[in-house]
Amino acid sequence: MPHLGVNIDHVATLRQARGGVEPDPVWAAAEAELGGASCITLHLREDRRHIQDRDLEILRQTVQVKLNLEMAVTDAMVDVACRTKPNQATLVPEGRQELTTEGGLAVAGREKKIAAAVRKLQAKGIVVSLFIDPAPAEVEASARTGAEAIEFHTGEYANAPEGPERNRQFARVAEGARQAHDLGLVVHAGHGLNYVNVRRIAAIPGMTELNIGHSIVSRAIFVGLRKAVREMVRLIESPQS
Repeated sequence: MPHLGVNIDHVATLRQARGGVEPDPVWAAAEAELGGASCITLHLREDRRHIQDRDLEILRQTVQVKLNLEMAVTDAMVDVACRTKPNQATLVPEGRQELTTEGGLAVAGREKKIAAAVRKLQAKGIVVSLFIDPAPAEVEASARTGAEAIEFHTGEYANAPEGPERNRQFARVAEGARQAHDLGLVVHAGHGLNYVNVRRIAAIPGMTELNIGHSIVSRAIFVGLRKAVREMVRLIESPQS
């Protein structure tokens, strides 16, 4: 049964829309923990479009569960992570024009650069995960970097219509998980998962962590964040095949 990581980026996006101080993602993290989240995830982007350095600094001091920092593979971001020491760093691709992360990190062919970042982070006691597409070559390349974990980008599964195409995308994730386990990698998943499609991914053997943000924050508008997290935790704890 996987743990739930709640991504609080969208709370910060709402705050930045007015340039003020509310809603505070630090408060959101506390509510998510009270709702049963096992991990708080945040993406400190290079352009600081939502999460700010101040958020990371305070969250590092206040979060009681695992703190997972999503970050680009740059020297500047590696330095930030090494200074703040989140429990986990998830290396992700980052484009200035994208609204949200649009695909997995291209690891194949870049193993040397990514492995160097992995080693620097691990030297500070930080567990490293790579956010990748469920493609065999990317899983193999991820294992060669020395990272402990991978997180599958589930956007294609989530966006596919019900039926053969969604089944095909699900099979890619399931097969990728099997391959990753064989290579000794811990398996996570995230992107586009919601209250309708999450249970099938949660049922994949060996799936250990699901990172979900937009769907939970959207639900929280109507029922409150604590309850929205509890509802997602219940779904994950009763996965379907």
